[in-house]
Amino acid sequence: MLPLESSLHSGLASWPILSQPVFATAPNSETAPMVLAGVLLSLVFIYLASKLGGELSRFFDLPPVLGELVAGVVIGVSALHLLVFPETGAVASDSVAIAVLQKIAGLNPESIQTVFASQSEVLSVLAELGVIILLFEIGLESDLRELKKVGARAAIVAVVGVVVPFIAGTLGLVLIFGMPTIPAVFAGAALTATSIGITSKVLSELGQLKSTEGQIIVGAAVIDDVLGIIVLAVVASLAKTGEVDLLNLVYLMIGATAFLLGSIFLGKFFNKSFVAIAEKLQTRGKLVIPAFIFAFSMAFLAHAIHLEAILGAFAAGLVLDETDKRKELDQQVIPIADILVPIFFVSVGARVDLSVLNPSNADNRQGLIIAAFLIVVAIVGKVITGWSIFGREKINRLAIGIGMIPRGEVGLVFAGIGAASGVLDKPLQAAIIIMVILTTFVAPPFLRFAFKDSPESSSMQSDLALENQN
Repeated sequence: MLPLESSLHSGLASWPILSQPVFATAPNSETAPMVLAGVLLSLVFIYLASKLGGELSRFFDLPPVLGELVAGVVIGVSALHLLVFPETGAVASDSVAIAVLQKIAGLNPESIQTVFASQSEVLSVLAELGVIILLFEIGLESDLRELKKVGARAAIVAVVGVVVPFIAGTLGLVLIFGMPTIPAVFAGAALTATSIGITSKVLSELGQLKSTEGQIIVGAAVIDDVLGIIVLAVVASLAKTGEVDLLNLVYLMIGATAFLLGSIFLGKFFNKSFVAIAEKLQTRGKLVIPAFIFAFSMAFLAHAIHLEAILGAFAAGLVLDETDKRKELDQQVIPIADILVPIFFVSVGARVDLSVLNPSNADNRQGLIIAAFLIVVAIVGKVITGWSIFGREKINRLAIGIGMIPRGEVGLVFAGIGAASGVLDKPLQAAIIIMVILTTFVAPPFLRFAFKDSPESSSMQSDLALENQN
């Protein structure tokens, strides 16, 4: 054994729990410490990439989540190979992290492959926890009370913004491109999302957040998220069965809707008990730990009845959003999300193999055409929502439609879960990622253009110009 190897082994083995096998694929004490070392090194790559990407995005006035995604692509299978996964077809020798470990520990090829597989499993579990916490956080931020203020108009915009892209995308992929039903349904579902965070930020900058259009957009985006999560729960469950069973489809839709609405209804009775329990506890984490117990219990319950765990986490967020402790809880959840959510987004990007969209290869050209098709459906399917509002009231319908375009983090959740389930092949996964990136990039400047002649926007721009002069 090499001196450096001996030192590393003795250091990690001094922690009894960490020296035990993590999964069945790491059956001996020699490889178990290397699994931990591989996970730690991979997390270093992930966090460095997420921060660099996020900061660059913020510098260019773009959503940080896009930077995390692109950074994942850079360090993943498409470029640097700092973070690769077996499900993309990669082997241990493709991983830079594994190469570093092999030089340190001098393990044989069989042990290295075991370490690679086990390390990837651990990172995948952490990414799954990240997306569960992300959906819990989105639920906490989805204020149901705001929906009552915008009423039926926001609901109409949301429903049209879900139904039109979903049907157009699914039927187009099946009828035009001859794609199997399940992947087409999943890609169509990815077109339904709307990123409330990105749209709200731009509306706030333009001074339009409290305008009629702004309230409709935000309200519709919240409803869109709810409907999108239900759609995601349904299609992800369909992916597990591998076939479209009408009875199963009806069960999933009714089950997901009933689970969500039932959770919100029962939450009215649970909220007081939750607050009372939190106030009686005296130790650290007296608010956030009970909240996560509830969120994980709801996620487990959803999974147990053959729905998606993320639906349970989202429902838990909606329930706790109604408590008096919402703002305090939201602040305590943010740092936990900051730790785990980037693992999900960077991992999604790392799994994307952009080489499948290289136009110089004739076999890849259909993937590019599919990507272009998804982008057109994604934009047109949301823009027309502005004209779903009837009446003579003067409303900026173009702005409402454009405000619904960005997919952001919700679209990435669809892509990540679709890829993890094995439903999406590499070209389709890459096409969805490109659609999410492009719609998120184009929406802010388009929205600024749509509002450029409005009095609120002009006033806000004048105020900003005056501040800059001072």
